[in-house]
Amino acid sequence: MYLYPINSGNFKLDGGAMFGVVPKSLWQRTNPADSSNMIDIAARCLLIEDGNRLILIDTGMGNKQSDKFYGYYFLWGNDNIDKSLASYGFHRDDITDVFMTHLHFDHCGGSIQWNKDKTGYEPAFKKAQFWSNEDHWKWATQPNRREVASFLKENILPMEECGQLKFTSLPEGNILKKSELGFDIFYANGHTDKQMIPMLNYKGKTICFMADLLPTVGHLPLPFVMGYDTRPLLTLDEKEQFLNMAANNNYYLFLEHDAHNEIITVKHTEKGVRLNASYTCNDIFN
Repeated sequence: MYLYPINSGNFKLDGGAMFGVVPKSLWQRTNPADSSNMIDIAARCLLIEDGNRLILIDTGMGNKQSDKFYGYYFLWGNDNIDKSLASYGFHRDDITDVFMTHLHFDHCGGSIQWNKDKTGYEPAFKKAQFWSNEDHWKWATQPNRREVASFLKENILPMEECGQLKFTSLPEGNILKKSELGFDIFYANGHTDKQMIPMLNYKGKTICFMADLLPTVGHLPLPFVMGYDTRPLLTLDEKEQFLNMAANNNYYLFLEHDAHNEIITVKHTEKGVRLNASYTCNDIFN
């Protein structure tokens, strides 16, 4: 197995929204805001080369939305999926599977693109199966009023319409051991229903793709929960459970949204689970 970080593009989000009820005087120590209160956010995806399979976890926002839409998110930097794939010698048509941790636009928007004449939509990965789970799919296609602006039908419905949609199995507890794609999945329901956290066995290490269960290093303290989460009290419990597992077992946490920390480990302290060490992907994958 080989792992590659895929940078799909950076953006900015309101720091208050990213940290909920936590005062700015606390969260700005790890996530400094600009004059508009916006903080740096990455959309760092992960490519898994495993035998004949080339699996991409999450796909970022994509490029099919309007200029007005992207204007809300202050895109910065020059990263995109095609450039990042090409840097490792791959093309999007090489991808066999696209695994989506959940269907919010900043995680799955790049899965679908305009067709050639912009009269409709088509898969951005023509030869790939798109993976979600049945409970989350229902949650996203029949959205609640809290999340309706995050579940964009043009990102989601074409996956089913093109016949490339697959569902992973659901566990009896929190963790599905050995999913159809060969890795374990931790299911978390605080941010959105049935968000999936992949847990990969790689060269004797457990690499965990944290998605929105732990967006940045600044979210390590348990009360530091995003305002976007639909069930914040459940997030507290799920984060505590996962971070304790991570500290006990020396998991390597791949941070999708932290623009400045790529992979971290954590440790137990008197204040709870906190940062142990920060690594680049090159440190761990090479």
